Amino acid sequence: MALTTAPQWFGVVLDCPDASELAHYYQQLLGWRLYKDTPQWATLAPDETTGYNLAFQQEPNYVRPVWPSVPGQPLMMLHLDLQVEDLDAAVARAVGLGAQLAAHQPQEEVRVMLDPAGHPFCFYIDDDDATDDT
Repeated sequence: MALTTAPQWFGVVLDCPDASELAHYYQQLLGWRLYKDTPQWATLAPDETTGYNLAFQQEPNYVRPVWPSVPGQPLMMLHLDLQVEDLDAAVARAVGLGAQLAAHQPQEEVRVMLDPAGHPFCFYIDDDDATDDT
């Protein structure tokens, strides 16, 4: 039997040193609304009816993950994928807000970024949406 969940609110939570600080970064990047904002916990979502959110939890022992992975170093536990129309514009915006372009870029149509707390996230263009005129 499948787990019954409340259909109104599904989210992902990222640990970080300051929940409010990282939430404000993503709020500016995504343009989503901030619903809770404290140094310990912050939540944002596109709106109240979308059904998903991104939350941030203060972790006093937080250690930045290393990407790509290195044996014996903190690993990323997940990453966010954000579809964009223009990779260069998305990278410029993210960097302008405090992210870093990761040194290792494994795919041409993807840009791996590191948010201000060091979490990897990816911008990508969905080539399946493009038409082939050849």
